[in-house]
Amino acid sequence: MHCVFVQLRCQPGRTYQVADAIYERELVSELYSTSGEYDLLAKIYVPKEVDVGHYINERLLDIPGITRSLTTMTFKAF
Repeated sequence: MHCVFVQLRCQPGRTYQVADAIYERELVSELYSTSGEYDLLAKIYVPKEVDVGHYINERLLDIPGITRSLTTMTFKAF
């Protein structure tokens, strides 16, 4: 599995609705509300044989209320 972190910016007033929709899909390992440029931080494990970009786009970014995302790939846990 590839571990990726996805930061999400939501439309004003929609963060909790977006978070609920993400949890309904049972997609994330962890989901946090954050301060700053992005509203949510999701930790997602993507199967190794799957293209990360397609996985994120097809399973996460079609949720209404998401306006921007930033995906960070990880390589090694220390």
